[in-house]
Amino acid sequence: MNKNYYAVLMAGGVGSRFWPVSTTDNPKQFHDMLGTGKTLIQKTFDRLNRFIPTENILILTNERYNNLVLEQLPQLTQDQVVLEPAMRNTAPCILYAALKIQKMNPNGIMIVAPSDHWIEDEEAFANDVQTCFKKCEEENVLCTLGIQPTYPNTGFGYIEYEKPDNNQLKKVAQFREKPNLETAKDFLAQGNFLWNAGIFMWSVETIVNAFKAHQPSQYQLFQEGLSCYNTPDERKFIKENYPKADNISIDYAILERSKAIYTLPATFDWNDLGTWGALYEKLEKDDNDNAVVNAKTMLLDSKGNMIRSPKNKVVVVDGLENYIIVDKEDVLLIYPKSKEQDIKKVRNQVSETFGDQYA
Repeated sequence: MNKNYYAVLMAGGVGSRFWPVSTTDNPKQFHDMLGTGKTLIQKTFDRLNRFIPTENILILTNERYNNLVLEQLPQLTQDQVVLEPAMRNTAPCILYAALKIQKMNPNGIMIVAPSDHWIEDEEAFANDVQTCFKKCEEENVLCTLGIQPTYPNTGFGYIEYEKPDNNQLKKVAQFREKPNLETAKDFLAQGNFLWNAGIFMWSVETIVNAFKAHQPSQYQLFQEGLSCYNTPDERKFIKENYPKADNISIDYAILERSKAIYTLPATFDWNDLGTWGALYEKLEKDDNDNAVVNAKTMLLDSKGNMIRSPKNKVVVVDGLENYIIVDKEDVLLIYPKSKEQDIKKVRNQVSETFGDQYA
């Protein structure tokens, strides 16, 4: 394994569209959503650990998830769990992690990846990432993996690359916001648009210099703690200064301003597992297109349902079509798949009505 390779896993999100399984205290990345025997963060760690040394993998997460990370990834040390004392979007935590890695290894090349995505062909993923790593070793560029769109999705941002471009890595023209349906159809028709999966690669030197150029105040804030990083004084500095950071995404802070960004159209299947419907798409179905995780089911005159319950619970369903049925110890959700985007709102309403312990 290349000792200059590092991974930073983003594991701070709440995953509210997977309520009631995903809660504020125990979000989806810490659950076995697919019924494979491993949680999403464990699967992501294993995927990266194929070509990145264990000691070079950092987990970026909120303070409240520290124990969950260490329980599920016991091969990590406490120093590898980078704790955010406040929620400040993706740019501050990425800069913080990059400075920590740069202090350890100025030649470091890093990948930043979400901890809760589904990727089946792990060998293809490893090859794609290492192709980008080589580009980042040779040039001062930022790289991202783009996903070939299979339909006009309005829930993802898009990467537009320059054409004609016959190179393996394409020069990015611009990042595009989540489109409406007509715009998404137009993107697909043009043929040079990819879904933005939020998987980024760069050298620590290049990303730190990008912050210095495009986010000087953010850079200055975190640079002042350089002498503390990777020492016992780090926590005190971060607790005092992290909340002062701008609440801004890496896309707005850096990617939309940089002129040296390349994208590699991914060669693996990908799903962001953002909703119950997205999970449903990746699960095996019975003859009536019902997908089941954990439950023992008796399904009568029922089609197209997504059913999840505690292990070995018997679930009987009669006469339902295209519903999400999720049974948790203290919450039962029976909800139309067509309205899955509203689950986030329902979660908030339940919290207001019955208390935060249910959210």
